[in-house]
Amino acid sequence: SWGTAIVKILLNNTSKINWWIREPEIRENLKLFGHNSGYLSSVQFDISKINLFENIEEAIEASDILIFVVPSAFLHKTLNGIPSEKFNGKKIVSAIKGIVPEHNDIVADYFNTTYNISYEDFAVVSGPSHAEEIALEKLTYLTVASQNTELANNIATYFKCRYVMVSVSEDIFGTEYSAVLKNVVAIANGICISLGYGDNFQAALIANALQEIKRFVYAVHPIKRDIIDSVYLGDLMVTAYSQFSRNRMFGTMIGKGYSVQFAQMEMKMIAEGYYAVKCIWEINKNYHVNMPITEAVYNILYQNHQAASEIKILTERIS
Repeated sequence: SWGTAIVKILLNNTSKINWWIREPEIRENLKLFGHNSGYLSSVQFDISKINLFENIEEAIEASDILIFVVPSAFLHKTLNGIPSEKFNGKKIVSAIKGIVPEHNDIVADYFNTTYNISYEDFAVVSGPSHAEEIALEKLTYLTVASQNTELANNIATYFKCRYVMVSVSEDIFGTEYSAVLKNVVAIANGICISLGYGDNFQAALIANALQEIKRFVYAVHPIKRDIIDSVYLGDLMVTAYSQFSRNRMFGTMIGKGYSVQFAQMEMKMIAEGYYAVKCIWEINKNYHVNMPITEAVYNILYQNHQAASEIKILTERIS
């Protein structure tokens, strides 16, 4: 759905794009009917402006700027076997909000270490945003982060349109890690909602979550940043509260007693926070940051702790 929303945005600013889609039935429906039959099917495309690819290497070769929207849990598998030389001269943009689990790397570090992509050739597109509201052309604010200011501004021109405002930032690491952690928080919030906790507690949870994110991103990449900017706080809020949030929905199902496997099957979409919480928990072994919300979600999803008892412990650890 996010990939479909991004294509909708891009076509406001460019006459032709290349689009690799893994599922053959979605490619065929796009060719025949001009819409994605699986996600955001109400969005209609002028198919004459889209080059559809079934081979990802051919799509990479045909493009100068590569925007990746593959769920982080499948990014390594998707790119496995593609030689590094295929990325020579390419600009890489990540619209992925997760960690590559095989490497415990955010996407910037994954492309840097695995494909020798310089951070100067890498950018991140982050929210607060939901694909469903992009489809409805509701006003949305995005941030493009890159250590290369020229690249950030260039990418921003492709995303800015009548219903999308774009800011630029140099903080690729804080932007990526906060986007990862807000998914974990959204799972926690969904669990709490199912357990009957109300708005008052949710407000305290999110306030504490912001401090948890701040502690972690400063430990990992200590630069000057304003954690209340929309790319951090706004993205956290929309993911924790919105009816469109996959991670909150996933947490709600877990709080109701669904197994992880059943919740994933019911949703038919990826909750990035499920994979992210294990990666963050392992990464934090090196930093020893106080992260009670992350620990609670990890214990519920990976240590089979009862959600009610784990959240009760959490209520005594936050203020």
